Amino acid sequence: MLGARGGWRALRRCASLPRAVRLRVREALGAREAAEAVRVQGWVRSVRSQKEVLFLHINDGSSLESLQVVADPSLETRDLTFGSAVEVQGKLVKSPHRMQNMELQAETIHVVGPCDIWSFPLKMKERHPLEYVRQFPHLRCRNNTLGALLRIRSEATAGIHSFFQDNGYVHIHTPIITSNDCEGAGELFQIETSREAKESAENTHFFNVPAFLTVSGQLHLEVMAGAFTHVFTFGPTFRAENSQSRRHLAEFYMVEAELSFTENLQDIMQVMEDLFKTVTSTVLSKCPRDIELFHKYIAPAQKGRLEQILKHKFMIISYSEAVEILKQAPQTFTFKPEWGCDLQTEHEKYLVKHCGEVPVFVVNYPYDLKPFYMRDNEDGPEHTVAAVDLLVPGVGELCGGSLREERLPFLESRLQRLGLTDAYQWYLDLRKFGSVPHGGFGMGFERYLQYILGVDNIKDVIPFPRFSHSCVL
Repeated sequence: MLGARGGWRALRRCASLPRAVRLRVREALGAREAAEAVRVQGWVRSVRSQKEVLFLHINDGSSLESLQVVADPSLETRDLTFGSAVEVQGKLVKSPHRMQNMELQAETIHVVGPCDIWSFPLKMKERHPLEYVRQFPHLRCRNNTLGALLRIRSEATAGIHSFFQDNGYVHIHTPIITSNDCEGAGELFQIETSREAKESAENTHFFNVPAFLTVSGQLHLEVMAGAFTHVFTFGPTFRAENSQSRRHLAEFYMVEAELSFTENLQDIMQVMEDLFKTVTSTVLSKCPRDIELFHKYIAPAQKGRLEQILKHKFMIISYSEAVEILKQAPQTFTFKPEWGCDLQTEHEKYLVKHCGEVPVFVVNYPYDLKPFYMRDNEDGPEHTVAAVDLLVPGVGELCGGSLREERLPFLESRLQRLGLTDAYQWYLDLRKFGSVPHGGFGMGFERYLQYILGVDNIKDVIPFPRFSHSCVL
């Protein structure tokens, strides 16, 4: 510990040094004027040492582009390698090269954390396939493609919240743990404590009733729609489907909305379309370089297709029309299309292709295919419900929604037939006390990202993918 005189002299020496302004890489690259004392922190993306000059490129995750650092070779150390964490202080000056607006002339380089380049699985200036970096969930965010994806995810998340808030929706934090199985939504993860698992005894539930990880926030949003006319939620949901497909995850994020005082499925479809177009336009304008990386190296021409889609209305066909289109298709499907059967992924992709590779709303599904809460259309022999799925190219179903059955006698009758009256007595209460016509929808966030970026596998658009037989980290 310094004595009083020594400490005072040290403080005076520090005060005489120029005070460096800390800048993010993005800020440094976008600066319009030179600066005498700048400090940048990040990770080395490349090192090139020449006889008279040392070149570094540093990235801190704020930008796809790295900042070029020019230094005297004497500042190079053994620990200054690709992947090492550094702090560089120096002068921010105009770059003589057209590739960048500004560069940093280093006066000091401090290696904060060295990197063992011999065992580091990511290699300098190498374009690693997405399947390769997926093996390293703890390191793959340092890859350019995943870095771009995470910045896009962040902007899309902000864009979704802005869309709903700008349109008067109230954000609701719906629970992740629920006693409600949202019948018809898929396989569930049941929650139990480690002690319960060992004892396997009855009536030892932590919550006194069986509890599950939520598959949807819809029913909780319906509760809130009884007090707020427009509500939405955006959070993790869980499905215990034993699937290794390129479009399924066990944990994923859902955007869900509920609208009160609406009697028209068209109102729900309009919100779906507006949400998609508004958020996509926002992401395209705010992340042009990150989007370009995907559209250049992973899905060429996707940007042009997106821009065309944003200019036109989405198509609408009925479920019955969809089945007829599939029956007349020149190709043979693994699952034969028949009225009354659910549409499979192969059917959804064909329908989108048939309609010109544009998003398509399919409306009015068979009554027996859908959950109890969807509104009966009372349309005679066909007997359909006011349900809608939005299908998009390459992915299939992106959004699903419906008008909800607000008529108490209809709902009571259906729950009685299904043997669910006791479990959903609270849901019937919503229809007894100030019920209004309402409806809503959900959109899979990862599928949305898959589509706009043209990414083939859903596991590559989420930071830590969880799927059957895989929960790494």
